Amino acid sequence: MKPDLEEHYPLRKAAEILGVHPITLRRWEKEGKIRCVRMPSGQRRFPRSEVLRLLGGEATSGIRAVIYARVSSAKQAGAGNLERQKKRLEKYCRDKGYQVVAAIAEQGSGLNEKRKGLARLFRMAREGKMDLVAIEFKDRLARFGFTYIERYFNAFGVRVEVVNGEEPKSLHEELVQDMLSILTVFSAKLYGSRSREFRKKVKEAMLDASKGEQAD
Repeated sequence: MKPDLEEHYPLRKAAEILGVHPITLRRWEKEGKIRCVRMPSGQRRFPRSEVLRLLGGEATSGIRAVIYARVSSAKQAGAGNLERQKKRLEKYCRDKGYQVVAAIAEQGSGLNEKRKGLARLFRMAREGKMDLVAIEFKDRLARFGFTYIERYFNAFGVRVEVVNGEEPKSLHEELVQDMLSILTVFSAKLYGSRSREFRKKVKEAMLDASKGEQAD
């Protein structure tokens, strides 16, 4: 009997090659989508032939993706920006071969941590109902603290996939609105009812800055 000389990958290495989280690979093994060999220590080893088989087209079919789209204002939603963002993400997932299990689209500030859509994402991650969340830009999830949110998802075996690296200049308007929200709250606490004129001047300054960026 010839010894098995085929190369075998540890769990994390096989998951890295396939571009999935180790938890996802464990699930595939339990579902029979990939065969593994158990070592005397109980650790999994995945044959190279099995990994290559999945790389040939079967791996992505098992990835459950949730798309998350967000705009800040009703004006943007009314102009169709939210729906177009959602459709672009759906196409991206289709092209990747992901199975879209949910599409979450909402209007709300990136500074609002109580968004219903974001809460639903967290709940789905905790309940093990997805493997990946697809977003167009990092700030679609949150204006600040993206890294902490990403770590939260990773803890449940969910990968955050950012489709685009840089924001288009059209999104600078959202940043201005978010900054105005911060300054309004801060000035109200600092100056009370006398802050009305201060907020007006801040708003004018921020809008001027936004126009300057768009003109670049």
